[in-house]
Amino acid sequence: MEYSKEFKQAISAFTSQEKDKLIIRLLRKDRILSHRLYFELIDEETADDKRLQMESLIKTEVKQVAQKYGRTKYFLPGIRRISAKITEHVKITTDKFGEISLTLLLVSETLKHLPKSGDHYKLYIYLLNKIFRSLILTKKIDPDYYLDLRETYEEVKKEILQNKNLEQLALHNGLFLSWFEPENIPEHMDVILKKIKAEGLLK
Repeated sequence: MEYSKEFKQAISAFTSQEKDKLIIRLLRKDRILSHRLYFELIDEETADDKRLQMESLIKTEVKQVAQKYGRTKYFLPGIRRISAKITEHVKITTDKFGEISLTLLLVSETLKHLPKSGDHYKLYIYLLNKIFRSLILTKKIDPDYYLDLRETYEEVKKEILQNKNLEQLALHNGLFLSWFEPENIPEHMDVILKKIKAEGLLK
């Protein structure tokens, strides 16, 4: 939404007290904005600190979800809830590197704790979409980060290679394992993904 010049002028005309009341009212209605302002203005922890906490949370909660719901239809919703926490972390900290590294960690930890038996097709498709999203984001960040991401990508690749059903599904849906080397990710990865989805894949 774009704000008109008149609207901006009207806001500027508010007294300091009126602006304070308006800000507090907005913060009460927007929890994410409230946390983000706290992080930027007061919080002594850095984005790196928050990311480390998220890494621990992901490992702990994925294991718990797998133990409790691994063989049931509730496993995927449980993983989605953890993914939502990553999204919240990114919105609060604007941690672009963490958006990639934490998502890949979620994928590898999910596969690591996945029960050997059961129908995991929907979960696999969900994870493949997460991987494609991570590939797109990786091409958008500074290549200096590639070295830091290589180990995480390698961990995901290892888990896929240990799961023949997933490996075949990945190839069928246009995901090449050579792309797990950040330097090998094709340019215009977003265009490639659109073409794959246009063919009815990743569903």
